[in-house]
Amino acid sequence: MGHPGELEAILETVRRLCADFPGEYWRVRDRERAYPTEFVEALTQAGLLGVLIPEAYGGSGLGLSAAAAILEEIHASGCNAAAVHAQMYTMGTVLRHGSEAQKSQWLPKIASGEVRLQAFGVTEPGAGTDTTAITTQAVRKGDTYVINGQKVWISRAEHSDLMVLLARTTPREQTAKRTEGLSVFLLDMREAVGRGLTIKPIRTMFNHATTELFFDDLEIPASSLIGEEGKGFRYILDGMNAERILIAAECIGDGRWFVDKARNYATSRVVFGRPIGQNQGVQFPIARAYAQVRAAKLMTYEAAARYEAGDPAGEEANMAKLLASEASWAAADMCIQTHGGFGFAEEYDVERKFRETRLYQVAPISTNLILAYLAEHVLGLPRSY
Repeated sequence: MGHPGELEAILETVRRLCADFPGEYWRVRDRERAYPTEFVEALTQAGLLGVLIPEAYGGSGLGLSAAAAILEEIHASGCNAAAVHAQMYTMGTVLRHGSEAQKSQWLPKIASGEVRLQAFGVTEPGAGTDTTAITTQAVRKGDTYVINGQKVWISRAEHSDLMVLLARTTPREQTAKRTEGLSVFLLDMREAVGRGLTIKPIRTMFNHATTELFFDDLEIPASSLIGEEGKGFRYILDGMNAERILIAAECIGDGRWFVDKARNYATSRVVFGRPIGQNQGVQFPIARAYAQVRAAKLMTYEAAARYEAGDPAGEEANMAKLLASEASWAAADMCIQTHGGFGFAEEYDVERKFRETRLYQVAPISTNLILAYLAEHVLGLPRSY
């Protein structure tokens, strides 16, 4: 799948930049569960994190397809974009629904790297995927909102200056529909930590800098509200569809990396006097993984094109995420099998990427929820949940 000239030049920049961050860099970060600060700074300096920000605010003004291609290339190069991707998908909420004042205040600083927008505060311990069941409250008090509640699986909270936060402004029992009464805020975390916001890291099987957040009478300015009060669920969906498309692109990148890694190993590894790639038992899984990744890529860029055009993209975004996450996991499993024992050795990077890509069938939305969405909203089957 070719890309237009301007984008190809950007992807060449991505490849050159990623070459400065080889496997060893990521192995050390993974071992220490450290944030890849130098990598994030390099991407920022190259202008790669401002691709979705309009030129008027200091960004490149490109669409979601360009953002997807950049994330895909980062992953195909053996790097990991988890430290930076939120800056792209939260734009779906901020660009489409933020006020002119909010955009003028924050977007130039985000584009230049002076400020990071890397946290998306939606998930809660008692709600999980049932976003409308969240209980974190934002109560209007004069020209402030007072926030109380808890969030979980909020990645990069310790490394972000701003967070897009979803909270209830009207209790669920007082709303006609459960999707009403939710509002979105653009929260300055530098002002909040220690003044009602507590961040607690969670160790996981991969290096995602994920945390739990506790809000205890945190006061934020009323001007933090994005759009209209009570309409936040719809605003968040824009961010979520963008997120699914961008995560799908990362999975495509992972899948490409696994296929290349397996092909190269199967070509050079000699057992029983011949390269193992000469055996169909080794060849066929590599070829199948390649086909799956290519097919998922087509769906991913169709979804991105629809999103960019402003057309409904829920169906395509969900299918892209479903197909790409399954393709990358199948490729990961194949790559470990092709490498045999070496697939488990840290220095080959396969086991690290294997752990990283497994996440995407669970988050940002689980496979079963996508299937339930397609069954009900696309195929017209009875609602199951």
